[in-house]
Amino acid sequence: MDASKQQTLALSISGMTCAACAARIEKVLSRLPEVEAAVNLATERAYVRYTPGVADAPTIIAAVQRAGFGAAAFDRANEAAEQAGKRAAYRAELGRFWLAAALTAPLLAQMLWMFGGDHHGAAMELPRYLQLLLATPVQLWIGWRFYRGAANALRGGGANMDVLVALGTSIAYGYSAIVTLAGLAQQHVYFEASATIITLVLLGKILEARAKAGTGAALAALLRLQPQTARVERDGVVRELPVALLLPGDIVIVRPGESVPVDGEVTVGESDVDEAMLTGESMPVAKRAGDQLFAATINGAALIKARATGVGADTLLSGIIRMVEQAQGSKAPVQRLADKVAGVFVAVVCAIALATFLGWWWFGHDWVTAMVNAVAVLVIACPCALGLATPTAIMVGTGLGAKAGILIKDAQALELTEKLTLLAVDKTGTLTEGRPRVVALLPAAGWSGEALLRLAASLAQGATHPLSRAIVARAAADGVTAAPAQALSAQAGKGLAAVVEGQPCLLGSAAYLREQGLVVDEALLAPQQEQGRSLVVVARGGELAGVIAVADSLRPSTLPALARLRQLGVEVVMLTGDNQRTAAAIAAEAGIARYRAEVLPGDKAQAVAALRAEGRGLIGMAGDGINDAPALAAADVGFAMGAGADVALETAGVTLMRNDLMGVADAISLSRATLAKIRQNLFSAFIYNVLGIPLAAAGYLNPVIAGAAMALSSVSVVSNSLLLKRWRPAHAGKVGRDG
Repeated sequence: MDASKQQTLALSISGMTCAACAARIEKVLSRLPEVEAAVNLATERAYVRYTPGVADAPTIIAAVQRAGFGAAAFDRANEAAEQAGKRAAYRAELGRFWLAAALTAPLLAQMLWMFGGDHHGAAMELPRYLQLLLATPVQLWIGWRFYRGAANALRGGGANMDVLVALGTSIAYGYSAIVTLAGLAQQHVYFEASATIITLVLLGKILEARAKAGTGAALAALLRLQPQTARVERDGVVRELPVALLLPGDIVIVRPGESVPVDGEVTVGESDVDEAMLTGESMPVAKRAGDQLFAATINGAALIKARATGVGADTLLSGIIRMVEQAQGSKAPVQRLADKVAGVFVAVVCAIALATFLGWWWFGHDWVTAMVNAVAVLVIACPCALGLATPTAIMVGTGLGAKAGILIKDAQALELTEKLTLLAVDKTGTLTEGRPRVVALLPAAGWSGEALLRLAASLAQGATHPLSRAIVARAAADGVTAAPAQALSAQAGKGLAAVVEGQPCLLGSAAYLREQGLVVDEALLAPQQEQGRSLVVVARGGELAGVIAVADSLRPSTLPALARLRQLGVEVVMLTGDNQRTAAAIAAEAGIARYRAEVLPGDKAQAVAALRAEGRGLIGMAGDGINDAPALAAADVGFAMGAGADVALETAGVTLMRNDLMGVADAISLSRATLAKIRQNLFSAFIYNVLGIPLAAAGYLNPVIAGAAMALSSVSVVSNSLLLKRWRPAHAGKVGRDG
């Protein structure tokens, strides 16, 4: 299957009740040629990858429908209507629950009275026909949803939780109805069991739905941030238009306190903009003409105008929402065992229930006792908890990450991040501010500082390397005018060559100039290198013109971030293009024991591969997401730091919206907290079924108690996932909890 030719289809799925349903849909879709599917029970969505021409959306939807479920292409524009439909269905379900509870209450009160020790004949027993009258609407009308779901599942060739509930309650209700109608007064009836089980399962579904809504709260909050209208200046006239009608190039006006409607570039005005929803950083960012704005950020105290560069689906916020949805719809490798169990769960439980019935009957008990214990087995088994254990935790974790400016690409990246033991970090822009400045001019004999700076700026003016930009900025600040350069050529990570005023000139590292045959005195370089300064050597006509020392200070957050990473058990290795002396000085200042110097941009991926070859565990790489893209891809997990460049979103497993190494520590902490919840959920789901089913088979659980336990098992899993909301990023003032 050629992944480059595949397309992704998001489907809204209806009719799923448990993990067996999700497993069934995945199995059905995987039978289609060149189709891969992941079904998320928590979001009721399916994410399908297919090859156009081999499969298409109508074929995929039809396959889901043949399996007994509803399916429709998910459309963001129709999401509000979809959510409104879900709320209406929830209210209807709540009404049915209260009716079921009212009808069940007399039956349950009678049973509790008997459990309380009153055995004076049938004094408190309701008349049999009244019990039949109360239980019948609960079983056949309110409980019809279980019959419908079971029929759809069986017709599609599978079995789900509805099969277990319908089968168990039907046995109890059917037996009781026959005993009542036949007038067999000596036989006990179990109307209270069938009605109470249905009522409790309905209650569990209602509580589960409310809890699941909380797991998607972070994504819903992101969606609510998008403004619906914008003030647009066209042909000198200001109009208020829906955001959907805006075009790239439009001039938008953002008043104080308003949300920015599009991504754009400031053209008029200066203001402070709150970008916390993107970066998690509470401090506003100063904006002036030429600076970038992002949709849904909040303007401060002054009016600004901006030219739209990204609208609609092309804004950074839309990209974040797509990434969060992708992550929430993906599956972590840890879920594989649960998926395998869910695929055969119902069939195995039915077999155990049949064996329970035959075993009790075979060993001399009456068939009524055998039936009651078999029903308890059917109703205590719960595949829902298995299906919700992983996706609910991933939904909460990735949502929290997005809120903190940590964008996790998928569940696999989340799981791998938890296991990192070593992190390679690019120096410039990651450990340091990324804004180097010229701190010393060291002209050669016969050269002045101004002449050296003029020549260096002439070579550097067309380059984008941070050191070149620092030289050009110093020349501009000193009022030095650069001369035009011809025949400019560059070698990445080494230097530049050009012709300036008729003379061949060089600018770059000492090693580069030595390669070109120039003699560079090491004694001139060593004192500066030992201070951690990067050196740019300049030559003209084959002779040394001088050396320019450039310094890039560590970020204020670097030392606390490195301490936090050490606390998390992650070793940090610095990668830099600087020479050994400069690299050693910077590493010493940062407290980093291991570093690799003179690593060219193109060699960073090889350096990451060499670290992996040491066999010390999983390797992460943190860089700016642009020139570090090969290294990010080579690592087990790439951390792209910065303003969300497209290459970062595509290459890295984790994108950090802030240029701050503390974000890497937060991402590791969040992944460990999320995976801890997943393991807790899976353990509780497995142990619940491993203990509950044998206890029911052994006759230690009344069917009503079994039904209550079944109803609450999935609720407990979702509630445990919601406890993740206690996690906080370290840059918010608290250290994130890892469990």
